[in-house]
Parts: sequence; structure tokens; C-alpha cells
Amino acid sequence: MLETIDTSMIDWARAQFALTAIYHWLFVPLTLGLAVVMGIMETLYVTTGNEFWKRTAKFWMKLFGINFAIGVATGLILEFQFGTNWSNYSWFVGDIFGAPLAIEGILAFFMEATFVAVMFFGWNKVSKKFHLASTWLTGLGATISAWWILVANSWMQYPVGMEFNPETMRNEMVDFMAVAFSPVAVMKFLHTVLSSWIVGAAFVVGVSAWYLLRKREKELALASIRVAACVGLFAALVTAATGDKSAYQVAQVQPMKLAVMEGLYDGGTNQPLTVVGPIKIPQMLSFLATREASGYVPGINNILNGGYEQPDGSVALSAEEKIVRGKKAISALADFRSAKQSGDEAAAAEALQTIEENMPYFGYGYIKDTATLVPHVGTMFWAFRVMVGLGMYFIAFFALILFLSYKKRLGEINWLHYVALWTIPLAYIASHAGWIVAEVGRQPWTIQDMLPVNAAVSKLEAGSVQTTFFIFLVMFTLLLIAEIGIMVKAIKKGAE
Repeated sequence: MLETIDTSMIDWARAQFALTAIYHWLFVPLTLGLAVVMGIMETLYVTTGNEFWKRTAKFWMKLFGINFAIGVATGLILEFQFGTNWSNYSWFVGDIFGAPLAIEGILAFFMEATFVAVMFFGWNKVSKKFHLASTWLTGLGATISAWWILVANSWMQYPVGMEFNPETMRNEMVDFMAVAFSPVAVMKFLHTVLSSWIVGAAFVVGVSAWYLLRKREKELALASIRVAACVGLFAALVTAATGDKSAYQVAQVQPMKLAVMEGLYDGGTNQPLTVVGPIKIPQMLSFLATREASGYVPGINNILNGGYEQPDGSVALSAEEKIVRGKKAISALADFRSAKQSGDEAAAAEALQTIEENMPYFGYGYIKDTATLVPHVGTMFWAFRVMVGLGMYFIAFFALILFLSYKKRLGEINWLHYVALWTIPLAYIASHAGWIVAEVGRQPWTIQDMLPVNAAVSKLEAGSVQTTFFIFLVMFTLLLIAEIGIMVKAIKKGAE
């Protein structure tokens, strides 16, 4: 039976994972975004034969390499925590969750490791086309890595393709394709990777704007801005479209997340979308959630109290009813194992039937207070608006940059260069706001409706996790400072 650990260990384990994830995600989106920008630049070099594009590609490749190396280090530590701090989780669903992580390590990581060496050290040693292929394959490897990581994360949001085995008390994968290509995974991948391209594009535009302000590397800066702004505008538009699709999916499979995103306590039909404060768009929330302007959207209280019709036509149970059924599943599981040990097959069969009837609510059996089923409303409400608001800003920003570039006026407007510099941190803020919406909105679940955080954590002393938390905090902060310092030095030096 899974153990519940109601101590500060839970909070420290969550804090440590959040710390590692936040630092890791400072490096990943820049890796994914720069890979596309420098790939396009090297393609221009190979197709035109213009040495300028080789010089430009090598400059951005240098910054990519600095970021890539530190990102790998933080990612390894992140994955190890599943075995150290979240052993109950790893044991309960390791057969499913471990598969995409294993594929990511075997396929994507080795693919990156193989071609990144050719990309950095293969200039003038391999043919132009082979080097170009290595550059794109390095970026593709990073993207494939992101795919499998996001498959694993999406499964936690929308668990599919598995069955619970009461003999082993573990969930086992029965449909790999359902896990690997669930609609939630596909949309999360597109939304996350394309939003990472925005980070890379904003970084390139901002650094190039710095050169324009310093009246250095003007040709490189203007050319880089044009390439990056094209990537950024495309990515911003597609990110907006996939965000709409993702919101619709959330409404179907995680209604509580949608309710707290909107700060909606009492739902109903014809629900407006709150922009901020009293500013609302009539019927827009209903349309986004149901694709009908008059559609019913449950609020936080509706979800807790139940009784409304769900998208599949069934009537929603109340949180209390789900907790009762979850406890039945847990109790029946204990009865099943006891009956099996004593050889009472009739009792085992009866317990098994109870397990199967109540297993969809298994995780609720570990919930002690229905209030914990509601994520922090203020955090979710504002994180969502920061993400969406900045997403709209990026569309306008990259469109303006391209327009002025086309008019050949980009080098003249100093105030826009400062805006471009400040857009770099804004891109990171938007990216992290998106992850706050995704992960805080899933609380209290590690796996939606199946396993709450308090049943997923390892049985460790809180002090040991506290110690490693502060070690990681210091180590990651030093790595970040080192990367920024090396990056600034490389940028000041300019292209060679």
C-alpha cells in the first residue's frame, strides 16, 4: 500500500523539484530557439555560399553551446529526483512514466551528443552539407528530447494507455501509442516548443539590438534580427493557436484547472472570459471551453459539489463522493491482497470488482480535505494572464520589427532597441508563467485524479531534502551566474 507522509518533507520535496525545474527551464527554451535560428543561418550559408552567413551562424552557435552545456547538467539532476524524493510515484507508475524518459535518454540525448561535436568542431573538416545536417540534427535531437519529456508530463495531466494491476499494485502500460501520441501530449509539445522558439528569437533580437545601440556589428545585427523576427512571429502565432487548443483540452480533462485560471467559483452557461478586473468578453469562456457560446462551464464550487453534466454526458460526482469511492478502492485493494494470501478466491474476486468500480477515484482516497483540491486561485489567475498578455505582445513586437526591417528603418530607432533588450526577460517570464499554469493548476495531483502529492513522495527525513535544496540552490545560482558572465563576455567580443 502506498504510504502517505504528512510532514514538511512533502513541501521540501516539492520546493526542490520546483527549484530544479525553474533553473532547468532557463536553459531549455533558449537551446530550442537558438537551434532553429542558427540552423536557418547555416542553411543560408550553404545555399548562397556567402561567408557572412557562416560567420553569423558560428557566432550564435557559440552562445548556443554555452547554454546547451549547462542545460544538460540541470536536466540530469531533475530526472534523478524521481528516484530519490518521489519513490512512491516511481514505484506506482514507473512502468509507464519511465518509458518516455528512457527513450529520451537513449535516442535524443545520444543523438544530440553525437552531432553537437560535429557541429562545433567539424567546420572545414566535413563537407558543408554534412555540417549543415549535423547542425539541424543537433536541434532535432533537442526537440525530440523535449517531445519525450513532454509526453511524460502530459501523461501526468491526462493518464491514458494503462491498467492497474492489483497483483503488483502498480499501473502498467497497455497501449504505448496512446501514451506517446495522446492529444494532450501532441498539443503540449507544439505549444511548449513553439513558445521556446519565441525565447530564442527574442534573445537574438535583443542581443542584436544591443549591437545596434553600441554601433557595432551592424550587418550581423540587422541580418540576425530579420531571421529571428521571422521565427518569432511564426512561433508567436502558432503558440496562440495551440494555446487555444490546449485550453479546450483542459476544459475537457482538467475542469478545476480551467476554473482557477479564470477565478470562476460559480459557473454556468454563456460564461464571459475575464480579461482583467471588470473587463470581460461576453460568452467567450463558454466558447473556448465547449466550442459553443452558450456552453456550460463549471466553476470551483460546482466541481466540488458535483451534480452537473460532464462533456461525456455523465453526472459529475461531488468531491466528497469521490473521496468515499477512493477509500473504497484502497480498502478493497488491501482486502484483495489479504484474500490472495489466504487463498480465498471468492473474496479476492469480490474485492477485485470493487477495485475496478472505484479505481478512477483511487487518488481521492488520500485526500483529507476537499479544500486542497483547489489550486491557488490568485497564482493561477495572474500567471495565465501574464502568459496570454505577453503572447499578444510578442505577436505585435515581432510584426513591428519585421515591418521596420522591411522599411530599412530598424537601425535608426533607439527606443525600440531598448524595448528589444527588455523583451528578453519578458520571454522568460511568459515561458515560466506557462509552466506555472500547467503545474500549479494540476495540484494537489502528481497524476491527475490518480495519485496526490502526499502519496507520491519518498519516506525521507525533511532535513536531508532541506540540505540538498540549499546545495542545489547555491550550485544552480553559481551556474547561472557563470553562464551569464560567459555569455556577456562572448557577446562583447562579437563575431570572429
